Amino acid sequence: MRARSHAVLAASVVLALAAGPLAAPAFAAPPAPASRSADQRGPAEEALRAAVAGLPNQYATAALVRVGTPGGDWHGSAGVRDLASGRAAHPDARFRAGSVTKVVTAATVLRLAAQDVIDLHAPVQGYLPDLFTPDFEQPISVRHLLNHTSGIKPGDGLGDDFAELYSHRYETLTPQQVAASAIAKGPEDFVPGTRQQYLNINYTILGLLIEKVTGRSYASEATRLVLRPAGMHDTYFPGTDPRIRGPHNRGYQAVERPDGTTRLVDVTEWNQADRWAAGNMISTTADLERLLTKLFRGRIVPQPELEEMFTTPAGVPGATLSAGLEYQEADGQVFWGKSGGRYGYSAFIGGTRDLSRTLVCAVNSTDAKGTGRNPVIDAITAAALQ
Repeated sequence: MRARSHAVLAASVVLALAAGPLAAPAFAAPPAPASRSADQRGPAEEALRAAVAGLPNQYATAALVRVGTPGGDWHGSAGVRDLASGRAAHPDARFRAGSVTKVVTAATVLRLAAQDVIDLHAPVQGYLPDLFTPDFEQPISVRHLLNHTSGIKPGDGLGDDFAELYSHRYETLTPQQVAASAIAKGPEDFVPGTRQQYLNINYTILGLLIEKVTGRSYASEATRLVLRPAGMHDTYFPGTDPRIRGPHNRGYQAVERPDGTTRLVDVTEWNQADRWAAGNMISTTADLERLLTKLFRGRIVPQPELEEMFTTPAGVPGATLSAGLEYQEADGQVFWGKSGGRYGYSAFIGGTRDLSRTLVCAVNSTDAKGTGRNPVIDAITAAALQ
């Protein structure tokens, strides 16, 4: 890969890592991936070790990284399990995967579509008549929810900034309440299918759809249809439990004091029930790597439904989001992935569709919900793409 193109790609993926999907750049539909069969390079091990060296620092307290290449794989960890003890970070730690949960939700919906339980073309109003009001006259298809072109307004949360959210961290806001608050704001911001706007509400409603058509809980169906087939034995949905069960590295948020100095607030325990099918999954890097590889190989979602995950909506300017994934393109290569961020935890999975290059990482960022760049994540991404 040429140096300039490599830098462009690294910066692009880093933005997704640091802040989730941003305003969509002016990409056309994803091009066909170039053949990289002759590329037998292994991971840049020295660069990867350097990327995670020196933790904890002001940007992160721990990092877990898994890189896959034609020439071999690299697994590494750095940092501490908690600041109080200074013990080395647990290499197999569980963490909050944030919006990477959407990959599992999308795969669950697509498996149900493959079984003719869900029709991707059908209006979701028909599936959930008790949720939508008559004001929603424009049909919103299941596919519109999957690729974030529904136009539905965002649901309410438990606060607008870290201080307010932190004070309510043990309270429960149900997905049903979140969805109802969104619908109460009235009809769509735009005609469904004409624009792409990344919002959690799309996947909250998909979770309700899964429960309605199956008669079972979202967690049980996502586990049955995706987690078990992928071999994700250390992944689970905590519901209203604020804890992370099993081995984990604690998460921290940097908070500025009145005198301008910064303190780190432990944010490990947090009831995130309102994130639900959009972002309330706890996982490991090994499990997410299994998800990535088995999903891309067609072992979870069958054809043709799998194509929904590698197809952006036609006729939508600047669309980069598909069903559960997002693409970045540079130097003839297309990378598909998904980032996630909850306070204290940043996560990412992604790679080329042929899996010739993959990256799965979890970084205990000290400003995981911030919009700025994180140098630790920058360095990991750049090293992984060498």
